[in-house]
Amino acid sequence: MEQMDFAPLLSFDLGPFHVGPTVLTTWLLMALLGGFAGLATRHLDVDRPTPTQAMLEGIVGSMEAAIAAVAPAHATLLLPFVGTLWVYVVAANLIGLVPGLGSPTADLSETAALALLVFLSVHWYGIRDNGWNYFHHYLAPSPILLPFHLLSEISRTIALAMRLFGNMMSLELAVLLVLLVAGFLAPVPLLLLHIVEALVQAYIFGMLALIYIAGALQSQQAHPLPKGEGDSLTPTLSQKAGGASKEP
Repeated sequence: MEQMDFAPLLSFDLGPFHVGPTVLTTWLLMALLGGFAGLATRHLDVDRPTPTQAMLEGIVGSMEAAIAAVAPAHATLLLPFVGTLWVYVVAANLIGLVPGLGSPTADLSETAALALLVFLSVHWYGIRDNGWNYFHHYLAPSPILLPFHLLSEISRTIALAMRLFGNMMSLELAVLLVLLVAGFLAPVPLLLLHIVEALVQAYIFGMLALIYIAGALQSQQAHPLPKGEGDSLTPTLSQKAGGASKEP
């Protein structure tokens, strides 16, 4: 459950940046997940799916159903990002079970980067779906509330990072304390606790990200522009596509 004792030997400096155990473990996870995805999807067969393909289809189908329950009209659009987020956070939480490795999500820098990615994705999806009219909801119902909307965006991003970091760090500390007191007499319950907590925290993180993105996609419906106000603003992608389809 601890970080590698020889981690300082593997750490190095890349210009002004220090590449430590958390970054190295993250790169290892990226390589493993990317390699597994490439190998598992090399020979897909619709008529005779392999057990691995059937398992992956079940996982993807479950994630798509969970996304559709929150954002029914955008399940296909959000599946790549939210699904990848779920898979990565689960793997990052569970890699702490490997002797000599620690969970990257027990490091605040890792969870802060994930939260920042969610923050940027929220606005990217909002602009993609609603155009620049998306920012109008920050002025609704009154421009006086703009500072409070901005404060809410910042605070929920910080809370998203702190929640995952605090839960995973406290889990690893609790496991270490139990091992110090009871030795290795109860390894199986500790492993089960780590697995359950890792899955729960990954689900919560991905679901919160999904809720934030769904809120951005629905902001235009919740706070519609006054009549004629949005005529001069940049049209949305859907409006552009609709206009192009009407052309001869």
